[in-house]
Amino acid sequence: MKRATRQRLFLLLAAMALLALASWQWQRDARHATGNLTALDPAAITHVALTLPDAPAQHYEKRDGHWWRLDGTPQRANDARLNDLAGTAAAPVLSWRPAGDFDPAKIGLAPPRASLVLDGQTLEFGEGSVTGPQHYVRVGRRIALVSTRYMPRSPATSTTELH
Repeated sequence: MKRATRQRLFLLLAAMALLALASWQWQRDARHATGNLTALDPAAITHVALTLPDAPAQHYEKRDGHWWRLDGTPQRANDARLNDLAGTAAAPVLSWRPAGDFDPAKIGLAPPRASLVLDGQTLEFGEGSVTGPQHYVRVGRRIALVSTRYMPRSPATSTTELH
């Protein structure tokens, strides 16, 4: 076999080995991916309910591309704030654990620090984690750890009259 042919064969084998390793890594990453907090599409969410400690529940509905507060007389709500709350549905999860692994009182879920219902999907937020700027979130029978950025907070202005 000529030297040039041998080199091409070696390069071809090396490229195939690299492709095989990359494929293995992608499959491994896909198996260990934690995913998002819910399977909901934030842009498709039309109903939001937010309950914070020592405050009445707030209910919102999306109509014609804008958010409206439904408690009392319907009022236009702050679209950016409600879009952020809806965006919580797609929050990347840092890790998942079964709810049975935790004492709910120790992680702030008895009672929850905040409750967010997005199109019927309940997310209960607990205490911050000691391992970083993260919060515990109960989703069904599992507990997720998500960035503190997604923790619902009391708004400075929850509704704004827009004409």
